[in-house]
Amino acid sequence: MRALWQILRLLWAADPRAMWRGAALSVVVLIMGAALLGLSGWFITATGLAGIAGIGIAFDVFRPSAGVRFLALGRAAARYGERLLTHDATLRALAALRITLMHRLEAWPIDALRQLRGGTALTRITADVDALDGVALRLALPLAAALITHAAAFVLLAWLVTPAVAAAVALGYLVGGSVILLRVALRTFAPSTEAEAAMQALRQRAIGLFRGQREAILQGLLPEWRARIDAEDARARAAQDRLDRIDTGAGLALSVLVALVTALVLGLSGGLIASGRIDAAQAAIGVFVALALAETVMPLRRGLAEIGRMRDAAARVLAEAPAGARPLGAQGAAPVPDRAAGLELCDLSLARPGREVPLLSGVSFSVAPGRMLALSGASGTGKSTLLDALAGIGPVRSGSVHVLGAPLADWPEPALRRHLTLLPQRTALLGGSVRDNLEIARPDLTDEDAWAVLRAVALDQVIAARGGLEAGLGEGGAGLSGGESRRLALARALLRHPDILLLDEPTEGLDADTARRVVAGVRAYLPQAAIVAATHRRVETELADFHLDLTNFVQNQRGS
Repeated sequence: MRALWQILRLLWAADPRAMWRGAALSVVVLIMGAALLGLSGWFITATGLAGIAGIGIAFDVFRPSAGVRFLALGRAAARYGERLLTHDATLRALAALRITLMHRLEAWPIDALRQLRGGTALTRITADVDALDGVALRLALPLAAALITHAAAFVLLAWLVTPAVAAAVALGYLVGGSVILLRVALRTFAPSTEAEAAMQALRQRAIGLFRGQREAILQGLLPEWRARIDAEDARARAAQDRLDRIDTGAGLALSVLVALVTALVLGLSGGLIASGRIDAAQAAIGVFVALALAETVMPLRRGLAEIGRMRDAAARVLAEAPAGARPLGAQGAAPVPDRAAGLELCDLSLARPGREVPLLSGVSFSVAPGRMLALSGASGTGKSTLLDALAGIGPVRSGSVHVLGAPLADWPEPALRRHLTLLPQRTALLGGSVRDNLEIARPDLTDEDAWAVLRAVALDQVIAARGGLEAGLGEGGAGLSGGESRRLALARALLRHPDILLLDEPTEGLDADTARRVVAGVRAYLPQAAIVAATHRRVETELADFHLDLTNFVQNQRGS
């Protein structure tokens, strides 16, 4: 439950003023509801008694009726304000929670982050954040408002009726309600977790089918996929049915509790009337308030029915970074860049995440502005690992890296990204237009700048043939070939005009002539940039100013 408390603190801190106002209105709604029913019961009973006594003409009906109207209208207005404020504050809080989650993910090792790019992980993260909206709306606020309302009802009933009636109402609801709601929470832990897991599996199966429907049809696997989805759907429905049965049973139990508390108050009030300690109008207040307080406990069962789902989601969102968390850069002012220095490495040693034996050892080189270095080596020699380390997103065991004359560790993250850009092997494009994808790097992009960078990566004719900058792309850049998608991502990287550009297999999937045009275009577009390209293609090695074979720096990995 500590994770739920931490999530509540994060949600509350996002907009505390709106949360406090919403909480106050929640209490006002419940108190006004109890007061409305209590006053109405007293008014009807007192009016009847006055008529029986023959003094009805002298009975003041105006002030009680005005109070009833005030409470009815005030309760409706308070309910509207409470819904507006709490939902708005919760949506703001969830947006802030997503930012907090992104900050936490920044510290994860790059390998762990790359595993989150799959549909399964992203769907899980989205569902977890959505599940946490109930922490405030359906759990914390209703519970706090209920407790405050019962405290106020106890004080008012003890004053207006008698302490005995107040104690009967308080004990009946607090003891009986606590037992029922605690049982709901305990019984729904497992089913709510199972229901959420089943829904996640169903989403993953459906997404997998949508993305791979062509292959499923061509291979004749569509019926098999459909059967798997039906099985997951049946499992999700079964788990949800269990939750519904528990919720229905809890509603019935709470309804019985309300009836029992009301009957207890009615019987107790009858004895007090017979002894002359209270009159019938006062007794009506206790009976109707006991009925009205049902509104404080009924909504709680929904929040408690989902507590297992919320607990698991909170634990995942607040999970500590995996071993090998990377530093997030220095704090404070950025170093003064020396653009004449370029990129320098001295006796660098690297290891794969989670391994002790070095992968590369003793790597040293320097790349001056306007020059290009090609890194080659067989698959697995550590080309991508080295680029990650140079970009500040991978760990360095020993040695030093200097960026524009300053140690890499001295650069704050935002400043480093302004001067250094990495284009990894796996790039991501957005569903949207070509312009949308380019504007990620430069929001103030003009048409002239866009076509200039597309020409640099030999993509201008392709984009023009597809309808220009406003041509739409599907999810992940669907609509472009692999090589075209990679060149569009390269164009986006060039738009940042970095002083140091790190490229991982930039011309993969291109023919030799197109690859030459792309490399030449990149160097012409960024004539003063220091470029390091990891490659296994001869064309890039030939066009580079220097070539370094990392095989000479690879350590023996046996037993690592």
